[in-house]
Amino acid sequence: MLDKRKVALVVTHEKDAVHFKIEGEPAIQCLDVIEKQLKNAVKRLNTKSVVWDLSCVKKLDSALALLIVKEIERAKNSDIEVLVTGMQGDAQKMLHMAKDHAHFESEFAPKEQGLFYDVGADTLVRLKSLNAFFAFFGQMSMVFLHSLYRLKMFRWKETLFEVYESGIKALPIVMLTMFLVGIVVAYQSSTQLKIYGANIFIVDMLGISILRELAPMLAAIIIAGRSGSSYAAQIGVMKITEELDAMRTMGFDPYAFLVLPRMMALMLMMPILIFFADITGIIGGMLIAKVDLGLSPTLFVERFIQVVHVKHFWIGLFKGPFFAVLIATIGIYRGLQVKNDTQSIGFNTTKAVVESIFAVIICDAFFSIIFTNMGF
Repeated sequence: MLDKRKVALVVTHEKDAVHFKIEGEPAIQCLDVIEKQLKNAVKRLNTKSVVWDLSCVKKLDSALALLIVKEIERAKNSDIEVLVTGMQGDAQKMLHMAKDHAHFESEFAPKEQGLFYDVGADTLVRLKSLNAFFAFFGQMSMVFLHSLYRLKMFRWKETLFEVYESGIKALPIVMLTMFLVGIVVAYQSSTQLKIYGANIFIVDMLGISILRELAPMLAAIIIAGRSGSSYAAQIGVMKITEELDAMRTMGFDPYAFLVLPRMMALMLMMPILIFFADITGIIGGMLIAKVDLGLSPTLFVERFIQVVHVKHFWIGLFKGPFFAVLIATIGIYRGLQVKNDTQSIGFNTTKAVVESIFAVIICDAFFSIIFTNMGF
């Protein structure tokens, strides 16, 4: 059995330097002895330089090498000069290996840097993330423009499949949601309009608000939660299973095979989804106008044709492709950001939904300001 008393860490003080010397034949069984001696010495350490003397060490195991490297890094982070002497043979190789593969940055990182440091670090991380997103968007745009000159190479079959999965399958939930929203908006408005005897004006309010704002935004939000999250999860799983690397190895461009069909499918289907959302929203409002305000469907439609200009309908449809690009881009980008663990899939899927909804609302506000100032 190994005699731990034959292994020791000798600490000597010479002027402004402290010398650490390991005597004996260190092994993993005696690591606790050296570690205790080292901790006691470090507590009383008050010097500008440290010297590690390893001249007596012929063999060095990985555990002791990591311990020595850890204390060297700790001293350097405390602005203490470190010198290692007497390294030879296998001990030198093991120490260099431990230094190359050890990671102590998080342990030695400053715990509290103040408010300005935290704000600056967070801003830097967000700027790097924004830069990566713009790089992805630029590459996707180049693939899209390149595909316009090579329509024969475009993956029409996969695009039609995504049209069915992301658009047609989403049609029932979009229509049902907008029908219920039309009922709720009409019911809440009718209560106020009856007070002033302005029942007929419910047509004006419903027509403009649904065609211009509610239908496009709610359809986009539903697609962001349904298809945007699906894109992030699908691409994320493909990255974890190394399918994307396999595609690149075989010479296939993942952007042309995976990104472009999904984006084109949403761009084609979003105006159609908004169109059906318009219809069901107006029908829901018409139902409440009949039940609560006594407006017949004929009177409702005649008033709708008279006061609701067709420009509101086209403005709502015009927003669709822009919303689709935002949802598809953010969803796929988040899928490509997935790391090699399942927790990362959930994190990036959530981020895809939240960021897509936020981007849609910002884009809608931007369009509202522009169209209002242009007189539309």
